[in-house]
Amino acid sequence: MYNLQIPDKIHAWASKIAQETNQTVDDVLMTYINFVSEALPLLPDDEEAELAALQYLSDDALWTIAYEEMSSADKTTLGTLMDKNSSGILSEDEKISLEALVERGQKLALRKSEAMAILTRRGHKVSLKDKS
Repeated sequence: MYNLQIPDKIHAWASKIAQETNQTVDDVLMTYINFVSEALPLLPDDEEAELAALQYLSDDALWTIAYEEMSSADKTTLGTLMDKNSSGILSEDEKISLEALVERGQKLALRKSEAMAILTRRGHKVSLKDKS
């Protein structure tokens, strides 16, 4: 059993749902916590550490990460491999390359998202359209 202080806004939200669904506030919060914990898988330790380390970077470094893009060569290769995969003509080596590029792209997207989230928490206005 834990004693946890929650913000008034969250308590009000949980109280409203509890009342509407004939549950206790504790039950509503536990249901939500369980849902979130199942919906958000944990990352490998090295990726968690890399994302945590972003907190210590300067705003300039975070802006660089936020607008980082996959190289043109990787984009071209990825497109070609995805087309071949859709056509069902992907070799085993190409399948391995495609999986590696997709994983690299996912890690890049995660780093970019975290950098943008940190910048937002630091009071910056982050836009996906502008690179300003």
